[in-house]
Amino acid sequence: MNLAGKKAIVTGGSGGYGKGIAAAFKQAGAEVWITGRNEQKLQAAAAELGVHAVLADVTSGKDWDNVMKQAGSVDILINNAGGGGTIHPLSEQSDEEIISAINNNLTGTLLGCARAAKIMQQKKSGLIVNISSVCALYAWPAWSVYTAAKAGLSKFSHGLYTELRPYGVRVFCVTPSWGATGFNTAANIPAFTPEQSAKAIQPSEMGKLILELAELPDHLNVTDITIQPLIQDINPM
Repeated sequence: MNLAGKKAIVTGGSGGYGKGIAAAFKQAGAEVWITGRNEQKLQAAAAELGVHAVLADVTSGKDWDNVMKQAGSVDILINNAGGGGTIHPLSEQSDEEIISAINNNLTGTLLGCARAAKIMQQKKSGLIVNISSVCALYAWPAWSVYTAAKAGLSKFSHGLYTELRPYGVRVFCVTPSWGATGFNTAANIPAFTPEQSAKAIQPSEMGKLILELAELPDHLNVTDITIQPLIQDINPM
């Protein structure tokens, strides 16, 4: 895919991986829209990157309709928005916390993909990238709800690929592990040490990876790819 002039939407684009991805695609010549729920942070990121901003909550179908209206169309959708929510055992979580975690990490992506798929099917081209998590592959105590959402996202990506492949539309699922994104702070879990943070996946590195995947020949699909830093020990694998 030649990204020059392509319309790309990056959810959760005001920080972390989303900001790094938006920067990479903007530099490659794409016309980029970023979404987020914090208007001040979103507008600051958009001004810094030179991209468009749309205030939106991915769990809202009406907000998704507005995003698509603002962009006018979409060639690339990168579903990056999400978060750990409340990281503690299921028995300690409220119904509202459980529902919020599933909606932010899974339902919101389905809502966006439903709209993008309709557009891309008509154009017979396009790319959807869903950002999952290593939690979809392994299990740790207190992460069960987040794991369920991200595992669902991974399998959803496979199913969506089978639906869109006949139309020439690609669907990638990218599964990262430790990232220097502020995830820990938002999830209220211990922060990385300076060494861990420096050697975790950087937003700019994630942006470069997603860009390189997008620029592969249009007849190739990267169904799944996992990236994790050497500093993280996952044992047993």
